[in-house]
Amino acid sequence: MAIPKSLTLTLISIFLLLNHSSSFVDGGAGDILAELIHLRSQSPTAAIHLSDHLLRRILSLDTPRPFSFLIFFDAKQLHSKPELSLPTLKSEFSLLSSSFLTNNPEVNNNFFFFTIEFSESQNSFALFGVNSLPHLRLIPNSATDLKKDSIQMDGSDLARLAESMAEFVEAKGKVNVGPIHRPPMISKKQMSVIVVVGLALSPFLLKKIVSGDTLLHDKYVWMLGSIFVYFFSVSGAMHNIIRKMPMFMMDREDPGKLVFFYQGSGMQLGAEGFAVGFLYTIVGLLLAFMTNVLVRVKSRTLQRVVMITALFVSFWAVKKVIQLDNWKTGYGVHAYWPSSW
Repeated sequence: MAIPKSLTLTLISIFLLLNHSSSFVDGGAGDILAELIHLRSQSPTAAIHLSDHLLRRILSLDTPRPFSFLIFFDAKQLHSKPELSLPTLKSEFSLLSSSFLTNNPEVNNNFFFFTIEFSESQNSFALFGVNSLPHLRLIPNSATDLKKDSIQMDGSDLARLAESMAEFVEAKGKVNVGPIHRPPMISKKQMSVIVVVGLALSPFLLKKIVSGDTLLHDKYVWMLGSIFVYFFSVSGAMHNIIRKMPMFMMDREDPGKLVFFYQGSGMQLGAEGFAVGFLYTIVGLLLAFMTNVLVRVKSRTLQRVVMITALFVSFWAVKKVIQLDNWKTGYGVHAYWPSSW
């Protein structure tokens, strides 16, 4: 049976219309993706500034979208509150985004990093239900409900800064971030100035060294320096400097309360390190006192009293360190007594 020409024309028109609609949808996703790539290239940190309008356009795409993204929620009016550390966290987020782009120069269009500001995009904050900062949220490409389908990063983990953010993205977003590329502590310009000043002062320093008239020839300076190095070593200060760990953090359950000791082996606050370093330094100084000063005391009674007191204080200090370790890690360290005793 022959098909009427009118029906044939109708079928062709429907096919062309469907094909045009499909091309239009693909073009919409492609246009937004191209725009995001352009915005990222214009950003010095590879983090795109997100607005309400841009977010609506992204959410208008059919799921699964061709990319997932991570949003750092910011509020300029809260930058003055040191307990929130928003400027520091935003800087660490920028390190994360720039490191991701550096480590993945070829395959980087399936994941984007955004920063959004409260005073400019209050509607977006309401869509996610964000009512406290700091806040970091991962939006998978299949997310339709921003509150239910997106994944929030635990605020306590943010204290480990960019490294913890990278672990969160790799675990939840299934994306390889790679190592974090931090700028050197001393720039090339600063190093050049130090070298020039050192060369200019070298004749005077050499003269001082030859004559023995420097602080390095003072035994008390060496004693204080050794105590400082000992405290620096046992307190984990280098860890705090490298990771830029805060001395304390705000309690998530009670914003008016500060947390100085964090329960969990994955993070150490600065106050914890200083407390442990102080206790260990007490033990070290008492040991040095007993082996270098107390042995010269002629009174046996005074020696015994001071030694017993020093041993008691040292035992108390080490016990406190072990208790803190047990509380943080959940692993108990118990004294071992031989069965024959």
